[in-house]
Amino acid sequence: MQAWWQCEIPYPDVDKKITDAADSVRASLPNRYCDPARAADLFHEVLDEFALCDELGMNVICIEHHAGINSMIGSNPMITGILARQTKNVRVLSLGTLVSLRPDPVRVAEEYATADTILRGRFEIGFVKSGGTEMASANMQPVNNEERYWESIDLIKKSLTSHDGPFSWEGKHFSHRHVNIWPGPYQRPHPRMWAATGDPRSAAEVGRRGMTHVLVLRGPEGTKAAYEAHRKARREAGLPKVTTDNFAYAALVYVGDNDEEGVEVGSKLLWFLNTSLKAAPQYNRFLPGAAPPVAAPGLYRTKPKADTGLGLKDAEKGVTTASQNSQKLLNITAQEAMKQGILFAGGPDSVYRQIMEFYDKVGGFGQICLVGRSGHMTHAESSKSIRLFSKEVMPRLQAIKPVEVG
Repeated sequence: MQAWWQCEIPYPDVDKKITDAADSVRASLPNRYCDPARAADLFHEVLDEFALCDELGMNVICIEHHAGINSMIGSNPMITGILARQTKNVRVLSLGTLVSLRPDPVRVAEEYATADTILRGRFEIGFVKSGGTEMASANMQPVNNEERYWESIDLIKKSLTSHDGPFSWEGKHFSHRHVNIWPGPYQRPHPRMWAATGDPRSAAEVGRRGMTHVLVLRGPEGTKAAYEAHRKARREAGLPKVTTDNFAYAALVYVGDNDEEGVEVGSKLLWFLNTSLKAAPQYNRFLPGAAPPVAAPGLYRTKPKADTGLGLKDAEKGVTTASQNSQKLLNITAQEAMKQGILFAGGPDSVYRQIMEFYDKVGGFGQICLVGRSGHMTHAESSKSIRLFSKEVMPRLQAIKPVEVG
């Protein structure tokens, strides 16, 4: 099992009275509340933490979000470029540039190929369907977002793997007369591709496409169901079985010297949930086309239920959408988060045990992605967890070999 560390570089220093009064801290909070000097400090601290991961052999992830205090990485290619030059040993995963919000997937392919070249093949590409607030901040149409998402991926893949001169692309959402990127990627045919999604239909598509499937804060039930949809789609398509390396799970993770310290400091990571997942209804529930028609009625309820019975296939029942999942995670305690499998916290032995218990519940995975810093966690606290995880937890995880799952 491989480990990956991430921090979205949030800006937590806005008074709670101000954030509580805002309709969304992920879309409309004025940036006058952001002190440039403090923002610079946070960027440098987290870049130093990425460098520490490189020193200790833990892979790193760069994630892009827009227009909010939950993430100051509004330009994923820029931070990825810094990591391409700053790191020397580990792999770098861009998870990722929000491709359905970009008007030109070919430009994204150029950025990815450049990063992979500078990294001499240590680059991995991740795709994430953008959230509702980012539809507004990018001035994009939510209708057909999922279609644009998959077509973007197809065009990026073709751009990376075409080496015999220009080709043209005439798709439903994108049109290019002349595609011929220079340079091509360092890795051939292309860097490994990941996709972060939890609904069964998208999970099945990830399976058919042979991408690494990452679930973010979904807990054991949702994760297990999505993994199974992935594997079932491959079986039905007559594709070969995959190993646990094809599956990844992202959770909040903090390692302290002992359980008490780990849980106490790790509870600071819950800021990520209570801020990042909180958005006004007009952005995350009421955008037309943001959810498939069969799921849309449930999104309008005050307490939405995943299994409405409204035309859902059996494989789609019982699995929450991303927005529904978000609502369940707001204002939970550290103990509740640990019980739900979205926070692994404690001393090294306890964190290893929690990860392995989750591993067994969901049928195994080969990648663990650590949301390692968020909210008011300090640079010293974050660095301590990175060191403890890398030295006392990661070697035990790396001893777990991939196994075939069908």
